[in-house]
Amino acid sequence: MVAGFQNLPRVPELRRRIGFTLVMLAVYRLGVAVPTPGIDGDALSEYFRQASGTVFGMVNLFSGGALERFSIFALGIMPYISASIILQLMTMVVPYLERLSKEGEQGRRRITQYTRYGTVALALIQGFFISLGLEQIQAPGGGSIVYDGGWSFRLMTMITLSSGTVFIMWLGEQITERGIGNGISLIIFSGIVSSIPSAVTTVVEFVRQGELGVLVLALLSVVMVATVGAIIFVERGQRRIPVQYAKRVVGRRLMSAQATHLPLKINMAGVIPPIFASSLLIFPSTIAQFIQVPAFQQVAGMLAPGGLVYNLVYIAAIIFFAYFYTAVTFDPNNVAENLQKAGGFVPGIRPGKRTADYLDHILTRLTLGGAVYVAAICVLPTILIAQFNVPFFFGGTALLIVVGVAIDTVAQMQAHLIQRSYEGFLKKGKLRGRR
Repeated sequence: MVAGFQNLPRVPELRRRIGFTLVMLAVYRLGVAVPTPGIDGDALSEYFRQASGTVFGMVNLFSGGALERFSIFALGIMPYISASIILQLMTMVVPYLERLSKEGEQGRRRITQYTRYGTVALALIQGFFISLGLEQIQAPGGGSIVYDGGWSFRLMTMITLSSGTVFIMWLGEQITERGIGNGISLIIFSGIVSSIPSAVTTVVEFVRQGELGVLVLALLSVVMVATVGAIIFVERGQRRIPVQYAKRVVGRRLMSAQATHLPLKINMAGVIPPIFASSLLIFPSTIAQFIQVPAFQQVAGMLAPGGLVYNLVYIAAIIFFAYFYTAVTFDPNNVAENLQKAGGFVPGIRPGKRTADYLDHILTRLTLGGAVYVAAICVLPTILIAQFNVPFFFGGTALLIVVGVAIDTVAQMQAHLIQRSYEGFLKKGKLRGRR
């Protein structure tokens, strides 16, 4: 693998894709530094610094610090993720959307277009409530953080934040199509990674001031390393279902019986469940934080990261989305049908419906184990961090996203290298016909 990655500069297509991805991520990071007009940036930064342990800390982490600076990318990619969740849920209950999902590439494009429209609508709604809340926030030193409130400020904030979200969505789609893939995940990954240097600096300063003990820091470091190791171990784990192919005729050749396997990952959904669950919990909590109503404030307090209610809802949402996303991406009936058409069968299991039921039974148990693993990774380190009063929000969810996206990105680059190697082999092995 190391030798393969040393050949990265020699592969023109992969080099262009990696360069394009880095340029798009650099554009995203530049946009994070562009502030939204009409806001006292220093006062708002101080306000969010005091709220680092609340839901704002998680939103600020996923946005790469854009919320703390209240830049044009302050909403981040969360409206797009929320719109994707809503469209996927509606696909299961709305017949029209269900038909679109079965129409192949054309139907997927139409659903993607509806997701974009939903992203704009959600971004405008969130921008409106955020502008209302900003007018009510008092600066730490007194006074308002908004220079000139009113409808002009609200409309400008709505348009600015929604435009920033749409631009991030476009960046993610460009990275997926013209880069190395996983555009949305890479944008979230870059936002989380960008906060690591400042977090390390803050921890070092707390250790120097004696507010964070060396033993506590060592314990947290051990927990983080162990969590990373557990993520890598489980993410690469598979349940291999044996598959045999009977003798069959392909063209004019008789193919002998073959034995292979069908790999089923322990965590089929990857990092999607925690991202979806976080976005759902962030959306109502963000609105509740900006609306000065006792009932909303109580909801915001219950859904604060690290709280008991938040952790229980978060775990339930992770388990739900693990099953939901696995059901969307892997259909045992289609797999069983394709195996039967290709002459393959699982030893001891009849082809067709019996094979589909067998795969569904195994996948259900694997998904439960994967969902419990994801929930434990996302919640347990966060509880430890809350208990030891770590001055930044970088829990198991962030670690799972960073490590999971890194593994997927490396796998995609390996696939490009393998494809390049096979193409080179075929070109060298091409036989010349007789003249």
